[in-house]
Amino acid sequence: MTKADVIAEIASKTGIDKKDVSETLESFFEVVKDNLAKQENIYVRGFGSFINKKRAQKIARNISKNTAITIEAHYVPSFKPAKVFVEQVKTSTDPTK
Repeated sequence: MTKADVIAEIASKTGIDKKDVSETLESFFEVVKDNLAKQENIYVRGFGSFINKKRAQKIARNISKNTAITIEAHYVPSFKPAKVFVEQVKTSTDPTK
């Protein structure tokens, strides 16, 4: 499912114009990105959490040159689904069967 599919489905379920749904969805994505960039996690009850995970500094290999390089400690964005979300997915039926 693409972002356009999500926008179309939300618009059909709510009766809101696709343009307004698109602007709202884009604003949501901006809020998530901006807050994660500021090291602030976002918690959506019943859905999940958008969090930053810290990756430690490590030594990696450049196999083409056979040299060691250092990858500095950094943060990566991550999503942790809520228990109810996980349970809903677990108990859903396979649409291909």
